[in-house]
Amino acid sequence: MEHTTQTKILVVDDEARIRRLLKMYLERENYEIDEAENGDEAIQKGLQTDYDLILLDLMMPGTDGIEVCNQIRDKKATPIIMLTAKGEEANRVQGFEAGTDDYIVKPFSPREVVLRVKALLRRSSQTSYLNTGTTTKDVLVFSHLSIDHDAHRVTADGKEVSLTPKEYELLYFLAKTPDKVYDREKLLKEVWQYEFFGDLRTVDTHVKRLREKLNKVSPEAAKKIVTVWGVGYKFEVGAE
Repeated sequence: MEHTTQTKILVVDDEARIRRLLKMYLERENYEIDEAENGDEAIQKGLQTDYDLILLDLMMPGTDGIEVCNQIRDKKATPIIMLTAKGEEANRVQGFEAGTDDYIVKPFSPREVVLRVKALLRRSSQTSYLNTGTTTKDVLVFSHLSIDHDAHRVTADGKEVSLTPKEYELLYFLAKTPDKVYDREKLLKEVWQYEFFGDLRTVDTHVKRLREKLNKVSPEAAKKIVTVWGVGYKFEVGAE
């Protein structure tokens, strides 16, 4: 992912030592780092500033990471990676339902964090949502739905749909090969693009959120994402 300006990341954790560690490693990659020590500060900064990515601790005193994610997702599609402790599986599922794009389990390797950040930034292109002057070459057009891949823009019945990076990549991957059925393991591998030790509900929660967002704009577009029971999911061109 290329930027004309320095990539800006918000690191949110109530432990100062973790913020310092992440800041040190990420600044080595020439990222600009901002910090928040609690959920309320994270919400304020996350809504006021257009970050390229947010690293968000799940368990914090007061306003936790789930609530932070919920409030930011109401307004923005900023990529979010959740930092969680072992044994918080139920909370991680909540995090995915709230709209986080990935999670990293504590204790973590700083190098792993850097790799995950780079992978998500590579698949994200929020700034392109604002770029309306691009000559479009890669567009998938279906009844009720179009996907402009150059601009990372999805429109349903003529109205733009705001998706998180992962929701967009999931939709685009399915739509590239209409009517082909993919199981959850294949979707995890292809959409997340690296070794991902999450459970298969990750795919289900993203499909659920994607359908909900499409349904608000166009129920016909939402019906194109079809569940094939016992197998996985497909994008069905004829679905209305």
